Amino acid sequence: MGTPVRESGGVDVLSDEEAAVLAAIDEAEVARTLLELIAIPSVTGSPAESEIQHHLAGRLRASGLDVDLWSMDLPALLADPGFPGSEAPRDEAWGLVGQTQDGGDGPTFVVQGHVDVVPPGDLAAWEGDPFVPRVTGDLVHGRGACDMKAGLAAELAVLAALRDSGVRLRGRVAAHFVVGEEDGGLGAFGTLRRGYGGDVCVIAEPTAGSLITANAGALTFRLTVNGKAAHASSRYEGVSALDAYVPLHQALARLEAERNREPHPLMAAYPVPYALSVGILRSGDWSSSVPDLLVAEGRLGVRLGEDPAAARAEFERCVARVCALDPWLREHPVAVSWPGGQFASGRLPAGHPLPDAVRAAHADAVGGPALPERGAPYGSDLRLYAGAGIPALQYGPGDIGVAHSPREHVAVREVVDVARVLAVTVLRTVGTK
Repeated sequence: MGTPVRESGGVDVLSDEEAAVLAAIDEAEVARTLLELIAIPSVTGSPAESEIQHHLAGRLRASGLDVDLWSMDLPALLADPGFPGSEAPRDEAWGLVGQTQDGGDGPTFVVQGHVDVVPPGDLAAWEGDPFVPRVTGDLVHGRGACDMKAGLAAELAVLAALRDSGVRLRGRVAAHFVVGEEDGGLGAFGTLRRGYGGDVCVIAEPTAGSLITANAGALTFRLTVNGKAAHASSRYEGVSALDAYVPLHQALARLEAERNREPHPLMAAYPVPYALSVGILRSGDWSSSVPDLLVAEGRLGVRLGEDPAAARAEFERCVARVCALDPWLREHPVAVSWPGGQFASGRLPAGHPLPDAVRAAHADAVGGPALPERGAPYGSDLRLYAGAGIPALQYGPGDIGVAHSPREHVAVREVVDVARVLAVTVLRTVGTK
């Protein structure tokens, strides 16, 4: 370890090695990388998901890492009892891990990020093509700008700076770049099942200057409500599946309120930390017919520490109670199924030193107010790493409030700042020779 670099006040802040790595982080290169990654339209389940993995494999090799790029055995993963669920159809999925040379006597620090992005939605809502990045001042706009191409750019900057600075690590840094996070966590699951792990993990999801140490879970559900078809002019001869659904929708609102009565302190800042919402309703096929079928799909929030099986059981009991009180539904009960993503909750163990390490690195490499700690009401790969016994938190550039929207953007300065904080955290965790 080199001599610490001192501020004018004489306080030891950065070692020579840390200062060298920070000096090697090139802001212009970070910006170029971000633009390059946004331009690859790696929508979940699309061929571009594989394209970006091969592109990133080249970037990792250029940074001197040992690279494992492999075609995942999808049938085996889908048949695994622990498979976290998926929604997007896929013919292939690629895993990607890059690792620095093993220093021999230090821990392994994982920097993790997902390469997939959600579809852009209504193209008319965007100012231009969502996959042609638009720059206004320090802001970069485009699909995936903050969720999470910016996090990937920050992690690539750290890895390149480690190479360019010539520091020798006591431990090891591993990059886990994964597909399929947006629809369940296929990529992270497959990476962990391949045997990759680490001592700590930072996931560079957008956290808006916070440390996310816990995630609520989210379970995708489907409700199938049967009715009885009739001509609309004699609707009394039929039973509208839409009308039959209404009391169920009201009961789900009451269930949401009950499940959010006493949230965990990490989640208490959110008005509804464990949301229960219906996102898709399909019913009817003719305007002059009484609809005889309704299908509702949505997501059930899972509380911190709650077994997803217990959350599913409570939801199903709620549906059963509604059916028992309704004459039509009593004879034609609503069917409940659980397709798509099944996100358990996850949490960094209480008292783990990783948040303090990131805070100290932030104070020394960037400065400013201390990073607050909170939970997040959405699911992420954090729960898969936590479930595998790897302490993990989220810290990355951008704000989740603009993700998945045509307003998605990120500031280049924020990407650089995150890279600086990650670099110092990595060096202090794995150690140098």
